[in-house]
Formats: sequence, C-alpha cells, structure tokens
Amino acid sequence: MPRSVHCEYEKRETEGLDFVPWPGEAGKRVYAHIGKQAWAAWLAHQTMLINENRLSPMNPEHRKFLEQQMIKFLFEGGADKVAGYVPPET
Repeated sequence: MPRSVHCEYEKRETEGLDFVPWPGEAGKRVYAHIGKQAWAAWLAHQTMLINENRLSPMNPEHRKFLEQQMIKFLFEGGADKVAGYVPPET
C-alpha cells in the first residue's frame, strides 16, 4: 500500500514519495510533506533551471542554488523564473 502524505504543494492528501529524494534536512522535509505529483512538477522546473542557466549538479554552488529553489518552489509558493524563458507551445 502506498504511503500517503498531506502535500504542502498541492494542499491535499496524496501519494507520498518512495524514498528521500535529496540529501540532508531538505530531503527529509520533502519526503515528509511532498507528494509524487508535486515532486514531478519540481523535477520539470529544475530541469528548466539547469538547462537555461547552464548549471552543473556537480558544482556545490549550483547544488545550493537548486536546493534553495526547490524549497521556494515546493513550500513557499514559487521559484525563480529564467529571464527571457518562453515555454514551448503545446
């Protein structure tokens, strides 16, 4: 039976993550309070941030920036947008 959490991003009860997705306290907070759909939304936003800003997950400064953005996105209602980014047409 899947684990259930009250997702702070979606503001509803939803299926929780299967594992802690990020190291440290931030990862534990995400695991305890974020659902799978919200995490998938963050991963899409993170991919855009990495690509548009040419970030490297191996760079400690870039990882710190991504963690800050993750907290803002999932818990504070928004994260930085990339200047000049135009989403693809669907």
